[in-house]
Amino acid sequence: MTEPSPGPFTVAALRQALLEGREPPPAAAIARLKSYRWFVVGTVCIGAFIGQVDASLTQMLLPRLERDFDARLSTVSWVAVAYLLAMASCMPIFGRLADMIGRKLLYTCGFLIFIFGSALCGFATDLTWLVVFRVIQGAGAALITANSIAIVVLATHPEERGRALGLQSAAQAIGLGAGPAVGGLVLDTLGWHWAFWINVPFGLIGAVMGWMVIPQSKKMAEGERFDWRGALLIAPALTAVIAVLNEGHAWGPTSPAFIVCVLLAVLFIWLFIRAERRAASPLLDLKLLAQKPFLIGNLANFLSYACLFGVFFLIPFVLVRVYQESELAAGLRLSILPVMLGLLAPVGGALSDRFGARAPTTAGMVVCMAALGLLHVSLDGSAADMTMVMVALGLFGAGQGLFVSPNSSAVMGLAPPQLTGEAGSVLNVMRFLGISAGIASASTVLALSLGMMRKTTGSTVDAPPEMLIAASRDVIVLLICLAAGAALLSLVRPGNPVRTDHAFVPE
Repeated sequence: MTEPSPGPFTVAALRQALLEGREPPPAAAIARLKSYRWFVVGTVCIGAFIGQVDASLTQMLLPRLERDFDARLSTVSWVAVAYLLAMASCMPIFGRLADMIGRKLLYTCGFLIFIFGSALCGFATDLTWLVVFRVIQGAGAALITANSIAIVVLATHPEERGRALGLQSAAQAIGLGAGPAVGGLVLDTLGWHWAFWINVPFGLIGAVMGWMVIPQSKKMAEGERFDWRGALLIAPALTAVIAVLNEGHAWGPTSPAFIVCVLLAVLFIWLFIRAERRAASPLLDLKLLAQKPFLIGNLANFLSYACLFGVFFLIPFVLVRVYQESELAAGLRLSILPVMLGLLAPVGGALSDRFGARAPTTAGMVVCMAALGLLHVSLDGSAADMTMVMVALGLFGAGQGLFVSPNSSAVMGLAPPQLTGEAGSVLNVMRFLGISAGIASASTVLALSLGMMRKTTGSTVDAPPEMLIAASRDVIVLLICLAAGAALLSLVRPGNPVRTDHAFVPE
């Protein structure tokens, strides 16, 4: 029997559905189509594209925000970090709630919260409010991300899941590659506010498509409970850790703020671990981390994303401040990194299928180290060496492409089928924590280096090019160390069993 159409999309209808705890069926005209499942995949791809565009686009805004708001680097970096921190904190919570409330409702609400936060970001009048609104935006993005994989898996046949998830990965890669160029174009023509407002129409399309296309989902089994203690503790625990990384150099190791943040970080982490060990249905199953290969893979995942977004953070400052390039030109140059990552990711997956994860992941990080070494030498402010800078960025993206897919597959292959959801949550949290830590640590080293040379707070605005280059090279040394750590972990990882059921693939 054909299900009735849900009727016109309205916010009131969505609110009523939430209050009643129900999900509407998809529009009958769409659900009848033989290709209906691909409409579902396409709808999920909209969210995947928007999320990655925003994550990479924001990096292009930071030099402009530093100048416009006359703020120090650690403060400006919170515009990027707050969004990622909100995603890392909320994803395990929303993933679990989706099983209880319904994936369709939360996915659609995610779009609405995301575009609401985006609109508010565009109206922000100071950095404090911009950071607050970025948290709202990140919460919406977490709702979308936490549900997207499960929606694709449940909507497609087992033999089609690889292709469906590949399309979603392609949408992410396109978004990651387009972000810097779009950010540069917007900054050159419209101003930084529009970098957030352009999310609104795409988000509205995603919300309407989600309401009309996404199928109804089943609710959690009656015996399951929600881990409220873990949900209340994970956000302050992660926030305290990132605050220490991001603001520690500005506060100083003996300042009351630094000491309090360190104590809070230790306290909340201890309370969270204690709560998760006692929970019947924990947000993050810590027993998985007791498996050495699983722990090693997640630590390597953390370091690789810290290294990747450390580069994303640093390069716009250098291209705009030292090379005097427009934001658009800088964004186009930076786009070579995610483009190469997207092109090499399938190669890394194929090599992993044939040789296992150890070889491609180790090789990928070694390539990243070599690329960063080349960047360290060629990043000298001379236009004549710009070609080598581009080669270095391309090589770095290629190395990341060789690493990411095999490492994720290896980590997920270690989880038993009944724990794939929890394993995916751990992997995603480590990914976003790595991104946050990479931006925070790169910002810290850049500010500290400039501060020691200039005897100031370490702002890049009006910094002499030779000093900014020297400080940037210090950041690159840090990133080489991160890549070396990921390479070493990849080299010592035990052999991984091959999973034949592709029921879950993390984003």
